[in-house]
Amino acid sequence: MESFLLITKIGVTSIYILCLTILCIFGLNRYYLVYLKNKFKDNTAKPIKKYTTLPKVTVQLPVFNEIYVVERLIDSVCKLDYPAELLEIQVLDDSIDNTREIAQKCVEYHSSMGIDIKYIYRKSREGYKAGALENGLKHASGELIAIFDADFIPPSDFLIKTVHQFTDDNVGIVQTRWGHINRNYSTLTRAQSILLDGHFVIEQNSRFNGGYFLNFNGTAGIIRKRCIESSGGWQHDTLTEDLD
Repeated sequence: MESFLLITKIGVTSIYILCLTILCIFGLNRYYLVYLKNKFKDNTAKPIKKYTTLPKVTVQLPVFNEIYVVERLIDSVCKLDYPAELLEIQVLDDSIDNTREIAQKCVEYHSSMGIDIKYIYRKSREGYKAGALENGLKHASGELIAIFDADFIPPSDFLIKTVHQFTDDNVGIVQTRWGHINRNYSTLTRAQSILLDGHFVIEQNSRFNGGYFLNFNGTAGIIRKRCIESSGGWQHDTLTEDLD
């Protein structure tokens, strides 16, 4: 019995030490990212040239029960500084509450002002956000797809500052940094903003400059439409669509 307990203790301790070792090795990756951040601190992602004729952009706004922020989102996107004939906006609504009425009314107003904006509603939430994006992509006419979640407020110059990166045919995605309008609301929001800033300011920046894999964060970014299509489109069997 004593020998069995001793073997058990040794086994559990060994597994514990092994887990700690793996976590420590994984944590070293963070130090390397900080090193890359400092190494390339003066680098900025500049386009190789600028478009003489701007590409058409489809802005997709996937929403679900966003009664408090959907109007703010649509209003801000409709203020994007981009040629009207080259801008298409899709409100991809899966809501089951009053968000539907608010979004429809907002879309109707901006449409009457001459903006190419469409309200697309699905009765089924199959695939959730990925399903909504996939459904909207079937009707999208833009060669570039910009995506914003409901709680985002893109600045008016968002597209003008980003689309020229796609003059390089090797660029398939442009991911921008997230800001925080409620950073100082509470201790929790301050902690969350620090974690997100660490991801965008250090991790994403270092991955790009170091030539490593860069992931799309699901919102506040632009993807070349043919990149989505050539990779099989939005999939429903992943944890999140940005992981896909």
